[in-house]
Amino acid sequence: MSRFVDKLPFFDRRSSPMEEAGDIPRNGLLHMHHHQPHHSGLLMQPQPSPPAKQSSFTLAQLLKRVNEARSDASSPTSSPTHSHYTIELGGSVPGSTGSDLSERMRGGGDRGSDGPLLPFVLKFTDLTYSVKQRKKRTCLPALPFRRGGGEPAEPEVPRMKTLLDNISGEAREGEIMAVLGASGSGKSTLIDAFANRIVKESLHGSVTLNGESLDSNLLKVISAYVMQDDLLYPMLTVEETLMFAAEFRLPRSLPTKEKRKRVQALIDQLGLRNAANTIIGDEGHRGVSGGERRRVSIGMDIIHDPIVLFLDEPTSGLDSTSAFMVVKVLQRIAQSGSVVVMSIHQPSYRILGLLDRLLFLSRGQTVYYGTPRALPSFFNDFGKPIPFNENPTEFALDLIRELETMPDGARDLVEHNKKWQTRMAPKAKHHDGHVEKPSLSLKEAIRASISRGKLVSGASDGSVSVHSPGELAAPAAPVSKFANPFWVEMGVLTRRAFLSTKRTPEIFIIRLAAVMVTGFILATIFWRLDDSPRGVEERLGFFAIAMSTMFYTCSDSLPVFLNERYIFLRETAYNAYRRSSYVLSHTIVGFPSLIVLSFAFALTTFFAVGLAGGADGFFFFVAIVLASFWAGSGFATFLSGVVTNVMLGFPVVVSTLAYFLLFSGFFINRDRIPRYWLWFHYLSLVKYPYEAVMQNEFSDPTRCFVRGVQMFDNTPLAALPAVLKVRVLRAMSQSLGVDIGTNTCITTGPDFLRQQAVTDLTKWDCLWITVTWGFLFRILFYISLLLGSRNKRR
Repeated sequence: MSRFVDKLPFFDRRSSPMEEAGDIPRNGLLHMHHHQPHHSGLLMQPQPSPPAKQSSFTLAQLLKRVNEARSDASSPTSSPTHSHYTIELGGSVPGSTGSDLSERMRGGGDRGSDGPLLPFVLKFTDLTYSVKQRKKRTCLPALPFRRGGGEPAEPEVPRMKTLLDNISGEAREGEIMAVLGASGSGKSTLIDAFANRIVKESLHGSVTLNGESLDSNLLKVISAYVMQDDLLYPMLTVEETLMFAAEFRLPRSLPTKEKRKRVQALIDQLGLRNAANTIIGDEGHRGVSGGERRRVSIGMDIIHDPIVLFLDEPTSGLDSTSAFMVVKVLQRIAQSGSVVVMSIHQPSYRILGLLDRLLFLSRGQTVYYGTPRALPSFFNDFGKPIPFNENPTEFALDLIRELETMPDGARDLVEHNKKWQTRMAPKAKHHDGHVEKPSLSLKEAIRASISRGKLVSGASDGSVSVHSPGELAAPAAPVSKFANPFWVEMGVLTRRAFLSTKRTPEIFIIRLAAVMVTGFILATIFWRLDDSPRGVEERLGFFAIAMSTMFYTCSDSLPVFLNERYIFLRETAYNAYRRSSYVLSHTIVGFPSLIVLSFAFALTTFFAVGLAGGADGFFFFVAIVLASFWAGSGFATFLSGVVTNVMLGFPVVVSTLAYFLLFSGFFINRDRIPRYWLWFHYLSLVKYPYEAVMQNEFSDPTRCFVRGVQMFDNTPLAALPAVLKVRVLRAMSQSLGVDIGTNTCITTGPDFLRQQAVTDLTKWDCLWITVTWGFLFRILFYISLLLGSRNKRR
């Protein structure tokens, strides 16, 4: 295995010349400590760091106390007939004792000559991934070619494009493996393949940890994935961001005080002490620097101290110093007992000194896999020696780009790498002392990792179940997917959302101002409406505009989730919390503002317009306005889960609400709507609030809206003199045999409701239907999150 460890013992490699240049404390959280009472000498000793004053507890020290407390209440049980093993904090593995495992880890006993065994080995073999290519469409028909001559036909575009082509290698605990290549070479795709972010049906090959296939739930528990983009809440401070991550990823059994200590230690480890109380910031709010933001992103995903860490270009967009500090942090994470795999575009010379393995890709094929130190001899054998004092990775990437411009691409370099790997394999085996050295099984390695301070967040009860190597066919016990119960997640999400909302009051102030201005305009236009036929028509206009305005105002809920969408995808990708918890907390946080807006609009318009009903009518008006806000915000929230862009969402919201208003019954009565459009009338969100406020206003049978000569209003007879109208009224009375005077009530409120075909539902029915719409849209939002937030490629 000399090509993997560069002919040196694993933890005895010389440090980088720039190691002392890093200003990150070397006594941080993730260093290994060997003072476990039950597993003394359990792990390999890394190269000792320079002595430094320890300013905070390490994770191993904190969890040691938790493990000791748990060991009193837990007794490991096992049976040789079981199809899985339960790995407990401080417990024992069936068939072996802690001392036996310690000896195996140290390579003691009868295998002491083999050297130290590496606990975790992430091996990937023949990874191949292809996607379908869309054919280019053209409006012109294809012209037939002439026989015996003519221009040659254009080459057909292959249906499948290979993004990964038989990629093999391994990454080991304590090392950083970097995937390099030009843009489009397959770096991010390979990281996704490692992290199980590609559906199994599309990805061929295998990815194993200590020789055992990884269950999806188990991988989410023991690993973390850091995306290329820094997806953080801008108005939270660094310390708050990491504390919320700790509350999500660390189990409820760990006290809040210990979680806070974990966060403080991680802040020191990441070199973020000076920025701990600074907000993350965005385009409109000044916050931390780019390098600090990147380290916060990494800190969120390593808060639970994962065993395997995947990173997609963590140094992208950073200056040289910030990039070096980020990789320096990753080196210490690796040395704490983690497997670190990252993609990187073009590392500097200092960063190259921190990397242990390199995997160069060119159009999805491996052109080099090995240690950085072997690069010069590799390219020298290829006939392209690396010039003196030139960065080897820059030379390699430039050469790969040059080869990719040729017709055959980097095929020669790919073939050279295969021959190189074949030629170097016997030397590596000879250096290791034997042909194959078995590493620890997965169950033993996880147990050993937990015993030295690694915190597996999914094991909320202190255990993680994995397969026995010889019994893979039997079903495994389920792994706990989430670190905390539902109500804890909902409480943490609600506190975070309230805190973020409180620091951006301008959003609510603008929304409140929009509602107040709308109410003021409506109140001044429809001021003190009377009970005449003209007043009735004006009331209908007010109700239609007011109720539709409630829904249009709610369109500002659309960008709320769209702005948080990728943060949500990042956090739920590795089970930080349940989607149902997010939906409920999202609802709870938004509801108080709806109450304030409802009272503000009702107080502005109800009394100014002169609506009927007294106190009961006013509070029902508030309730129906609140229900309208509730349904409208639910509709906008549901659309935000379906569309992925604000520019797509707003036209959908505006046009759909216009259709709702059209079929609400204001422009055309229900009995006049064509039968083939009647279904849309009942789907209209505006219909039910509109009919509810109409019934609240016109349900009183003692209230008259048309008296005597008022029946001539809104007709051509309205222009007649008043005396003539009285004569016409008397003539009609004599003809009909009914006494109709100038004060005789012609039309009451219920009569008017029958004229408008508002008779099939009561006002309370309309209220509850509107509330139900709000719940339905939030359920649909939850379903859209389940279907649309799968973080896997097809």
